[in-house]
Amino acid sequence: MRDVGAEAMTPPRPRAMPQPRLPPPENKFHRGAKDGKHYWLTPSGLMQSLRREFAFDFDPCPFPKPEDFDGLTCEWGTSNYVNPPFGSIMHGGKRKGITAWVRKALAERDKGKTVVLVYPLDKWVLMLLREGAEVRNLGDVRWLATEDGTAGQGTGRHIACFVLRPKP
Repeated sequence: MRDVGAEAMTPPRPRAMPQPRLPPPENKFHRGAKDGKHYWLTPSGLMQSLRREFAFDFDPCPFPKPEDFDGLTCEWGTSNYVNPPFGSIMHGGKRKGITAWVRKALAERDKGKTVVLVYPLDKWVLMLLREGAEVRNLGDVRWLATEDGTAGQGTGRHIACFVLRPKP
């Protein structure tokens, strides 16, 4: 069993000499952000706090990722820390994003395992949840055009409906 979250305690690597730019691989994830950085590790203080609470024994998104390791298809541990890529990746010839990681996390949870998954979320969603909003999935709504009332194609994304009821 490896030490989950050890990446947060890895000392910084010495700066390497500039390398010639290579064409980007098939995943835009590997091109990195505007600053050229593409791997972001959990800060050590946060990782230690989560480790104390959840006693992780597996990381399906380790860094560095061992060759031929696939966190989306392997069996996870009893208590799992999941810091997935924040963008989409190519996996088995298909583009996969957070939905694939959530499906896998739910499947592992259904096997009786603990899963702690971290992912960016807009502050307004957290505000609504904190205030007890009921959340409903309306599906991919086909909004109506103001000009003639015809239905559009939809956004390709599910629409959340947040219901805030009066406080007693």
